[in-house]
Amino acid sequence: MGAAVFFGCAGIAFGPALALVLLTVAAEPLRVIILVAGAFFWLVSLLLASLIWFVSVHLSDREDAKLQYGLLIFGAAVSVLLQEAFRFAYFKLLKKADEGLATISEDGRSPISLKQMAYVSGLSFGIISGVFSVINILADSIGPGIVGIHGDSPYYFITSAFLTMAVVLLHTFWGVIFFDACERRRYWCLGVVVASHLATSGLTFLNPWYEASLVPIYIITVCTGLWAFVTAGGSFHNVLKCLSCKQEADSRVMMYSALRVPFEE
Repeated sequence: MGAAVFFGCAGIAFGPALALVLLTVAAEPLRVIILVAGAFFWLVSLLLASLIWFVSVHLSDREDAKLQYGLLIFGAAVSVLLQEAFRFAYFKLLKKADEGLATISEDGRSPISLKQMAYVSGLSFGIISGVFSVINILADSIGPGIVGIHGDSPYYFITSAFLTMAVVLLHTFWGVIFFDACERRRYWCLGVVVASHLATSGLTFLNPWYEASLVPIYIITVCTGLWAFVTAGGSFHNVLKCLSCKQEADSRVMMYSALRVPFEE
């Protein structure tokens, strides 16, 4: 039973992310490099947030339960702000790298677009964030023990898996929106990204009241996904064309008569 829960929850949490990596990232070495580097940036932000929370806890009264809970909320908010700050730093780094790649290329264009970099960097933030948020839960799911035997919710593991999947997707969407906002200097979009990230993190404190946390988070995920889809240049027409699996005929005509080799007499 423990192995089934482990693999089931791991598939729910990381199945979409694994599919995206295999289909859109793994075949391109440059995208793989951006994916790994983005995970490193997220880890540095987590390290700084952990240090701030660790110092604040040790400087406070550990016997005060309300104060410790407040510091936990404070640590979560600081972590969100640092993640977004490092996302901005990663945008600046990729922007410089993009200019360098365009300089050394033969045609003067970068081999990867800014939207592609935004997508891959957001996916990297989401994957590493999901790994750190659910790895201990997956380890406990193997057993021994039964969730809910002492009156707790028996849906702890599966709701954690669905929450992790939402966070992975949200980071991917936030990356697309954030990079586009930085490129076009739309500061209100940056504010919405940070605010939705803070709201998502704050909703997790409502657990184990999962109806009040999971449902709003998925509403935010769907809305943010639609926004990121439009930002990336998607449209309803493109969706229909993708679902129909039809390709538009090439309107260009090649004159083969001009390429013929004249007959020898």
